[in-house]
Amino acid sequence: MKLYSYFRSSAAYRVRIALNLKGLPYEYVPVHLLRDGGEQLKPAYRQINADGIVPTLIDDEQHAIQQSLAIIEYLDETHPEPPLLPKLPVDRAHVRALALQVACEIHPLNNLRVLKYLKHTLRVDGAAKDAWYRHWIESGFETLERRLANDPRTGKLCYGDTPTLADLCLVPQVFNANRFDIETSCYATIQRIYDYASQLDAFARAAPGVQPDAE
Repeated sequence: MKLYSYFRSSAAYRVRIALNLKGLPYEYVPVHLLRDGGEQLKPAYRQINADGIVPTLIDDEQHAIQQSLAIIEYLDETHPEPPLLPKLPVDRAHVRALALQVACEIHPLNNLRVLKYLKHTLRVDGAAKDAWYRHWIESGFETLERRLANDPRTGKLCYGDTPTLADLCLVPQVFNANRFDIETSCYATIQRIYDYASQLDAFARAAPGVQPDAE
């Protein structure tokens, strides 16, 4: 397997955790999202991923799979142990809902493309850009915290004590919030899950700071 990744990409971070949990070796191919205007936008990478985003997973040297959640579910279906979704349909829906709240409601409003558009096209200053980022993180975390804190299925992690798709999405998002100096300790359940998960080997080895392209 080959993973086109950037060390600080939340989406790539999710996939790295999944690969580690599954015990799957892979070749790490760095794609720098800032250098030289963004390597993801160059023709060579656009031939692999027309959207010009990371991650992209290449399996069997022929299947190029895009979008982090699609990649993770592909890995879960082709390498089912350990499972990243519960057995019962209602619990699978619960875990997917938690994951999608991060991946579809919080993260897209704060990814690099949006922040660059705010800064370079709309000419938003740094303070306003940071306020935008903080607003969407905080509003998203407030509702996510309530869901996790009030649901009896929440354990050491988002669902029980075993990593699921929800944790793969939550941990990178908290990491990015901390990188932008957003205080997350007020979200007690989120912070507790993040602290616990970050110490697990699969999560620790996927962390941005230990990737080959970390700066």
